[in-house]
Amino acid sequence: MAVQSAMPLNAPSRAEAPSPEQRLKGVLDISSNEIGGEVTTHSEDAAPGYVKQIHQPSTPATFSRKPFGHRRWILAALILLMGGAAFAQRGFWGRRNRSLPSDRNGVPTWEVDSRFPQDSFTFARIEYDSYGGRGRGGGGCWTDYPDSDLNFSLRLQQLTSLKVNPDPVVIRLTDEELFDYPFIYIIEPGGLVFSDAEVKALRKYCLNGGFLMVDDFWGDSQYENLRSELKRVFPDRDPFEVPLEHEIFHIVYDLKEKPQVPAINSARRGADGSVGSWEWSRDGSDTSVPHYRAITDDEDRIMVFICHNTDLGDGWEREGEDQWYFDEFSVKKAYPMGINIVTYAMTH
Repeated sequence: MAVQSAMPLNAPSRAEAPSPEQRLKGVLDISSNEIGGEVTTHSEDAAPGYVKQIHQPSTPATFSRKPFGHRRWILAALILLMGGAAFAQRGFWGRRNRSLPSDRNGVPTWEVDSRFPQDSFTFARIEYDSYGGRGRGGGGCWTDYPDSDLNFSLRLQQLTSLKVNPDPVVIRLTDEELFDYPFIYIIEPGGLVFSDAEVKALRKYCLNGGFLMVDDFWGDSQYENLRSELKRVFPDRDPFEVPLEHEIFHIVYDLKEKPQVPAINSARRGADGSVGSWEWSRDGSDTSVPHYRAITDDEDRIMVFICHNTDLGDGWEREGEDQWYFDEFSVKKAYPMGINIVTYAMTH
């Protein structure tokens, strides 16, 4: 059946909402050509947030010619080509983020292949310092943590052929193990200011094959703060708007538009059925249009992907709190775009 608005906009309390065990039992059952339009499910009595199996189209794999990390990466690539799995990550498996709650907020854990305990994708959030910057706003590097990271790791494990570490990590750009993680995530950079050491580390990381995703910031001033800091990292490179035709919008899920996801408390519905999908900026600038910008290397590989005027992380974090928000933003936008981004990052 087609997904319909089944709950009021105001999110229910956690006592009223389905338990994490209920909402995270299964996975989405949508085909790639349904993203951005109607989404069908096959469960008449599914609880809010309960979703079922995706049938994921196969994705051709291409790899950057630049080396990244240890020779274990070469083995992982061979495994991918031979078995159809996604490009595996050389992990820092022994490290578990000390900030993760012991009960994982109800998100289940899972076992990884004991034959390859270090070859799993780990979601790595970057811890940074906010000094005010030019953006003057935002919740900083811990926004949406840890539910966003836990839920998205689970969905990657369920919906893709990636082998995923159930425990996301938090690291700093200056940590020695930065290069153990080919994908890193920065959120709410409106007040971010890199130290000189972080500038150097991030430049080396990206130019050696790493991928940075930046998410959840709104308005011109917050973007200008990030642009200015990235200019310190890449003096000879500028972000550009990524066209909808780029493969990152189609590599797994065929997106018909650039998705915009607001925080759950900013999502709104009009009496005519229209959807308000943007948040207001503090500087009063227009935030109604999402922007996806990139910085590429000399081989035209995206190494920095900037999700501006959108909040994919809230779509991951809040999936069990409101049925309408889940249907409209988590299912149709946040998870498909996130999976596309990670798949691109791990196959280029």
